[in-house]
Amino acid sequence: MEKVTELFSSMVFDDATMEALLPKHTYKALQKTIKNGERLDSEVATVVANSMKDWAISKGATHYTHWFQPMTGVTAEKHDSFISPKDGGKIIMEFSGKELMQGEPDASSFPSGGIRATFEARGYTAWDATSYAFVKDGVLYIPTVFCSYGGEALDQKTALLRSMEAINKQALRILRLFGNEDVQKVNTTVGAEQEYFLVDKEQYDKRKDLIYTGRTLFGCRAPKGQELDDHYFGAIKPRVQAFMTELNEELWKLGVLAKTQHNEAAPAQHELAPVFTTTNIASDHNQLMMEFMQKIAKKHGMVCLLHEKPFAGVNGSGKHNNWSLSTDTGVNLLDPGDTPYENAQFLLFLAAVVKAVDEYQDLIRISVATAGNDHRLGAAEAPPAIVSIYLGTDLEEVVDAIISDKAYASAGTKETLKLGVHTIPRLPKDTTDRNRTSPFAFTGNKFELRSLGSSDSISECNTVLNTAVAEALDEFANELMMASDFESALHELVKRTFKEHKRIIFNGDGYDEAWVKEAKKRGLSNYKTAPDAIPHLLDQKNVELFMKHKVYSLRELEARKEVRLESYVKLIHIEVLTMLDMANKDILPAMSRFSAELADNIAKKSAMKFACEYEKNTLSLISEHLDLMYKAVRKLEDDEQAGNAITDISKCADFCRDVIIPDMEEIRRHSDAMEMVAEQKAWPYPSYGLLLFGVR
Repeated sequence: MEKVTELFSSMVFDDATMEALLPKHTYKALQKTIKNGERLDSEVATVVANSMKDWAISKGATHYTHWFQPMTGVTAEKHDSFISPKDGGKIIMEFSGKELMQGEPDASSFPSGGIRATFEARGYTAWDATSYAFVKDGVLYIPTVFCSYGGEALDQKTALLRSMEAINKQALRILRLFGNEDVQKVNTTVGAEQEYFLVDKEQYDKRKDLIYTGRTLFGCRAPKGQELDDHYFGAIKPRVQAFMTELNEELWKLGVLAKTQHNEAAPAQHELAPVFTTTNIASDHNQLMMEFMQKIAKKHGMVCLLHEKPFAGVNGSGKHNNWSLSTDTGVNLLDPGDTPYENAQFLLFLAAVVKAVDEYQDLIRISVATAGNDHRLGAAEAPPAIVSIYLGTDLEEVVDAIISDKAYASAGTKETLKLGVHTIPRLPKDTTDRNRTSPFAFTGNKFELRSLGSSDSISECNTVLNTAVAEALDEFANELMMASDFESALHELVKRTFKEHKRIIFNGDGYDEAWVKEAKKRGLSNYKTAPDAIPHLLDQKNVELFMKHKVYSLRELEARKEVRLESYVKLIHIEVLTMLDMANKDILPAMSRFSAELADNIAKKSAMKFACEYEKNTLSLISEHLDLMYKAVRKLEDDEQAGNAITDISKCADFCRDVIIPDMEEIRRHSDAMEMVAEQKAWPYPSYGLLLFGVR
């Protein structure tokens, strides 16, 4: 293997490559576009495109693609070759500035929520110059945004970039009030920890449910699960290690900062965590991470499962979204700092986050609401559906001291805690434990959103966080700009904010039922399922937030609500058809044959006056559940038809939640009961034991 330092970013048209290959004036012009958002001149774009093409060809590329993130949750690409005809039947390799900056893929077949009619095919991709182009599989990939003919966003990334602009604008206003004139840009940064399962491909190929839905619709628990906690951080199996090694190499080539890898809690579950990077780049990198996990696993005879709950009875998979704010001068604005001055600034940004999460807790919940995540949230393995903030003991004491104007107990002083630069003590960092039950936990210099599902794009939740915090910072800046005494106004603002939004701060056990009751008393929302949460996207305060900061238009929000609910309904529909196929074609016939064999054995033994208690008891159990499962299957078929007749997408989603899913659970209950006692060779599918422990 090449040295990691030589391997890293070797397939990326990154800043160092651009500086080396572009003329100086072109490089400087491009940097202004990347750093300041200035429009790129067409002549400059032509030079950049030609240089990018030559570099890509040197890396083996023959094609290019505008790579974007439609509202499907995965990426999309259309490949065009560099070749152009030349006189004499020859060709030349060309790539223009126009082709770099804009493409036109068919927009009619992507989810649009009604923004585009089926016959309206035109859509545009536009280069995101802030995210580096790269070469993969002989193709130059150009990260882009995707919009309709009318300019509405049809992707996940456009809104994310808009939200990054919004929070940059408002954060700069705050920093100027603190006298900081050096910072020219504030970026949100993210490190998205990715959980996943690896199963043997031979066993996977025998499971229709895994193939079609990504999770097991049937399956009783294996004799051993995660009870012994022996898989977590355990020795990595050689086959898995070989996969991880190749995965790291491929990701490093593309500039993905893959850092930490380990076994997770459940058997066959693992995690990969990257180093922080700018949020839109982190979003691109996470998509690449998921793509390569699935592709490379197959090369090693395995399949990577990214569903939030592939197996009942063991932990599901999430994606921990570590979010922070950093300046272009290298300062983390959520780091408590070493001086009182920095502490005052930190506490103001902390107050903005607390206010934002409290006021827009519903949007955070909506941003992680999917059919897959409904199996995981609140299941004592992941954060509850109730959104709250964990600050830790020390910071909560600071907050309480500010609210009450009392001395901070850990400060070793009897002075009242004020936010003036002479009286606030140095704040501790990392002196408290982490809280894995909290949806949104402060972990020293960042917040960790733990509710995101493992298969989700990170774009939407970060769009919400960025916009909500931008709104809080805007309100703060407006108030402080009018103050005659900045320090006094700052103290009163932070004090009032913490007092008004203290309800969102909870340092206890999020799994405890007592918290559900306490959260209700505090007035916190508790949307248990995706159909409960998603309609609130169009609540007036949420529409006003996004429109004020020009992140979403009303039409774009309406489209997203429609797409999210449609996705929920379609996924449940696919699961229903898969379950019916497995039940009718495999499980019911297999158990019918097995019960017939038992009946034959009973008849033969009875004729010979032999004991047959095993056969009789097993036949009784199988016959009972076989009959009840058959009736449940018929009910699901009828209810599925009734659901298909519902034209209102919100009502259809509610019907899926209230009728279809309980039907499916009833079928599974009877099937799993039969699997528990059926002869192994009589059961038509690989067991949980083979799936969870099949990679050796």
